[in-house]
Amino acid sequence: MTTTDKLTIHPVSGPLQGRVSPPGSKSITNRALLLAGLARGTSRLTGALKSDDTRYMAEALRAMGVSVEEPDDTTFIVTGTGELKAPSAPLFLGNAGTATRFLTAAVALGKGRYVVDGDQHMRKRPIRPLVDALAALGVAVEAPTGCPPVTINATGAFASNRVVIDAGLSSQYVSALLMAAASATAPFEIELAGAEIGARGYIDLTLAAMRAFGARVEQPSPSVWRIEPTGYTATDFHIEPDASAATYLWGAEVLTGGQIDIGTPASAFTQPDARAHAVISAFPHMPAVIDGSQMQDAIPTIAVLAAFNETPVRFVGIANLRVKECDRIRALSTGLNAIRAGLAREEGDDLVVASDPGLAGQHLPAEIDTFADHRIAMSFALAGLKIDGITILDPACVGKTYPRYWDALASLGVGFDRA
Repeated sequence: MTTTDKLTIHPVSGPLQGRVSPPGSKSITNRALLLAGLARGTSRLTGALKSDDTRYMAEALRAMGVSVEEPDDTTFIVTGTGELKAPSAPLFLGNAGTATRFLTAAVALGKGRYVVDGDQHMRKRPIRPLVDALAALGVAVEAPTGCPPVTINATGAFASNRVVIDAGLSSQYVSALLMAAASATAPFEIELAGAEIGARGYIDLTLAAMRAFGARVEQPSPSVWRIEPTGYTATDFHIEPDASAATYLWGAEVLTGGQIDIGTPASAFTQPDARAHAVISAFPHMPAVIDGSQMQDAIPTIAVLAAFNETPVRFVGIANLRVKECDRIRALSTGLNAIRAGLAREEGDDLVVASDPGLAGQHLPAEIDTFADHRIAMSFALAGLKIDGITILDPACVGKTYPRYWDALASLGVGFDRA
């Protein structure tokens, strides 16, 4: 499929039942790839996600002298020397926010000139707070627009062993500094500027991955982390399935009254988006107000389900969705209103979904603009399970994190028309 393709979903006539194994976690895969690349020796990463985002990370590591082998569809074998060498060309990372932000901090402890860049979508995603933090550490870093490309002229060390970071827009800024800090030359301290932080649960994922690779991190308060200069030790590391991907399958299950076995109970996930399972399980009686601050990537799934809920739903704490792969609040309201005018509205950074169980079974032709955002495509596919005429534009964008998403739905009996 290409960016000009369209995919029209056939509504299902009964419950979806079967077994689908979601791909490995994107968030954990890209953390593990970087840490393995910073480690000395060979690490074996199993259960990994192979998608656009992780491919960009792997290719960037290769460009900086790290050996990354792929013996099968879910394994990376990474051999590093403990340093990321200056590449001969800019590092192109597509629209992979994790790879872009994590590498921007990591290469700041390299030696030489590094340019971290992405596609036209990534060039609209903010990175200024991380750039400002690195500049405060004495790093020669430039990002004229406040978004990629970022140019770093690294000398191999930070000039200070403490930094304050504004993480209100994204927890990825903190994760980036945490992972880099273990490769510093002295104990390092990171402090939050204010109490606001996007999706704090992702910091826990970062810390768990760092410790698995030998890092020592303490947290004397909720806003302070202290990292020892241990560097990283190569290890074998298994990656759990992607909780964000699981939300689409949980959504398809409750929307159709089906039973889909994803092979992992919701309680076994360590990723923040697994919290969405409790909300999704309440369908069609989801709460009137849903705080999405700690399960941001699950909100598109829940918002589409909300269109079929018994009562209206207001989504709060989702301002960060405006600076994801696209403005997801706008994309959700646009898509829902394409299905039926007035189905959603934006109130500041809140999203209000009017909800109407009577939508199910109707013929409501609508072309859903995905804005090249994988989560918009995958979440609106759920609407097509119950409404006739839902067409997803640029369906191939799911390749960013779930390349076989359409195959997974087809395996459950969902039909499509492709154009």
